[in-house]
Amino acid sequence: MQFGVFTVGDVTPDPTTGVEPTERERIKAMVSIAQKAEEVGLDVFATGEHHNPPFVPSSPTTLLGYIAATTEKIILSTSTTLITTNDPVKIAEDYAMLQQLADGRVDLVMGRGNTGPVYPWFGQDIRNGIDLALENYALLRRLWTEDVVDWEGKFRTPLKGFTATPRPLDGIPPFVWHGSIRSPEIAEQAAYYGDGFLHNHIFWPAEHTARMVKFYRQRFSHYGHGTPEQAIVGLGGQFFMRKKSQDAVKEFRPYFDNAPVYGHGPSLEDFSQHTPLTVGSPQQVIDRTLSFREYVGDYQRQLFLIDHAGLPLKTVLEQLDQLGEILPTLRAEFASRRAPGTPDAPTHAARLAASVASGQNTIEDASELASVSSGE
Repeated sequence: MQFGVFTVGDVTPDPTTGVEPTERERIKAMVSIAQKAEEVGLDVFATGEHHNPPFVPSSPTTLLGYIAATTEKIILSTSTTLITTNDPVKIAEDYAMLQQLADGRVDLVMGRGNTGPVYPWFGQDIRNGIDLALENYALLRRLWTEDVVDWEGKFRTPLKGFTATPRPLDGIPPFVWHGSIRSPEIAEQAAYYGDGFLHNHIFWPAEHTARMVKFYRQRFSHYGHGTPEQAIVGLGGQFFMRKKSQDAVKEFRPYFDNAPVYGHGPSLEDFSQHTPLTVGSPQQVIDRTLSFREYVGDYQRQLFLIDHAGLPLKTVLEQLDQLGEILPTLRAEFASRRAPGTPDAPTHAARLAASVASGQNTIEDASELASVSSGE
């Protein structure tokens, strides 16, 4: 099972000091968080995509490309790539380029985002959101899997004899998760293609998450990709921990109360009760995270949001250190509960090996395979 962190990249004043980071400071902090995530043994760092204040990650591949050059092992991903308003040709080329630079350490989460005005900023209509997601992704897959594409659709100019460059590394496109909080059409899309489904999970009660994941698993099986239990599932999550739970609550409360997304709404206690937010001791974070499996089944990826709402970088890095301390326990406990036959989280190396074994890839020499997979 993979564990990681994701950022939404908000530039928010620290409510305890009034200090607001500059955009440069916030961007540099995201790089430091990714580097620290690798240092403490996490598997994934993911960034969101936003095009409006107070958020700064408007160019995920630029950020992830920089991080790729300063890390060695961590998988670089997105918590949202806006499939609705980005040109699928640009997505195909940008992420194949990133995949080449990062030696395969790349996957991405397709989503529609949660900012309605972004549609007209990029020449689209929000009323076409679902249709855009479906059509654009269908084209993206062809751009990655076909060397020459002839295509005509509703939302962009036709393509005639077009080849996206560079091609995906080793002929293996980046693995795609489809992220959605509330849209069954997106879970259906993930299931249709046999892709992963990531439920953000941080704003909704367990019952809603369970319904969405169950629907995806059923449809994954319906389309012949395997049993429901073999579907590839990821979850979001959120925590703040200190050695003593009362210290965690006291320290985090002002950040919660002033958060740009849910601040000035429900109390910290109510929100923690009805969503996966866990503010407490390391053991409480362990117990709460393990409980997710009880209502979604065995799953492959757990991402945590830990750097929002004005939390200073020093505090975020401390949270990563504490996550690193409990990580061996989380890995061991999830592994001990895992049902036989549960698939591993997809990686480039594993997917390349499977492609070679099935005869779908021309790399036949084992030493060449090992070299390519390791990035040598």
